[in-house]
Amino acid sequence: MTTRQQELRPAPTGSTSLTSDSDSDPGVDAVRAAAEEFVEQFHAENPHAGPAWPRITRVLREIDLTGSYRHTPAELAFGARLAWRNNARCIGRLYWRSLQVRDLRSVSHAAGIAAQCVEHLRIAEHGGRIRPVISVFAPDTPLRPGPRIWNEQLIRYAGYEQPDGSILGDPRYVSFTSALVDRGWHPPSTRGAFDVLPLVVDTVDQGPRLFPLPADAVREVPLSHPDFAWFAELGLRWHAVPVISNTRLVIGGVSYPAAPFNGWYMGTEIGARNLGDADRYDLVPTVAERMGLDTSDEATLWRDRALVELNRAVLHSFAAHGVSITDHHTESRRFITHLEREERAGRACPTDWSWIVPPLSGSQTPVFHRYYTAEHQAPNFVTDDDAVRRALHGDPPAFGVCAS
Repeated sequence: MTTRQQELRPAPTGSTSLTSDSDSDPGVDAVRAAAEEFVEQFHAENPHAGPAWPRITRVLREIDLTGSYRHTPAELAFGARLAWRNNARCIGRLYWRSLQVRDLRSVSHAAGIAAQCVEHLRIAEHGGRIRPVISVFAPDTPLRPGPRIWNEQLIRYAGYEQPDGSILGDPRYVSFTSALVDRGWHPPSTRGAFDVLPLVVDTVDQGPRLFPLPADAVREVPLSHPDFAWFAELGLRWHAVPVISNTRLVIGGVSYPAAPFNGWYMGTEIGARNLGDADRYDLVPTVAERMGLDTSDEATLWRDRALVELNRAVLHSFAAHGVSITDHHTESRRFITHLEREERAGRACPTDWSWIVPPLSGSQTPVFHRYYTAEHQAPNFVTDDDAVRRALHGDPPAFGVCAS
């Protein structure tokens, strides 16, 4: 149910009937067009807000004076929810209206941003009844860039290269882990496969700063299996709240580079991808061996059988510990419900087939047997190349390291 990484696409330009009479900056023109389009949509879908043109006039005047504008709290909340509704790679959009939006644009110091990220984890975890939450920090403006969070998700596990070349932990974050160690992070004295990495907050005034996540803010689920007692001996676990934290929230020409947000997990995200992928924890061969499967020939489908049991363990464990999760069959049906609702509302539902179809038993789900349009819509979440590099390799810093 988490929204995965997206390609960077430009904000919609559209057209505006309130253009400036003087020669104008193409960048400002794009902001003006995107702002007018968004404000019109806000008022169209929120009739109680009154006519759009008085607000559009004020917004365009503010853009002409400053190069940008400030969303009202209502516009920010609406835009964040629309970004979820428009996200072509998220299967869990049925619940877009329920997104809890935290307006944290006034929080600018790195320590304050980190503290609010910790609070986000606590609010979202909600005793295991995971709530969709987004925390929106200051946007980029012509005068000052907003903060960045380097981590792909607020909670990620370290990866350590061993002397024999093997990897302890998550191979995806070996380079990132090494970069954080170089920046002063001290891993646990006894390193493990599920060591939580610190949060890296980067601001223009302070540069990148590291903040360990307190243990009581990181809810984790130990994994066991309903039939195989030996499964618990593997010592596996996974965190409960998937908070994507290195994507930009783009609303009406305004870009918020730090806007961590979460839904709740779909089981295959953990079982089939994080734990199952060959370039991640690669546990399918281990589970197959413990099951006593014949792995000498691919035609025995030992990979498929082991992968199913790995996913059963994830779903069973989250349910046993009272933590929200969904299976890919149920979530696929819910997505079709969302798609039908959008069609009845006269709206397109941008959908990337390659991301919506689950990585397990895809043809057994209703989302497999359809064609979709993947046309980008705004508002939305986007990811730039620098954000991807920082999340995987710990460089380059968004800003120079300055004195705090």
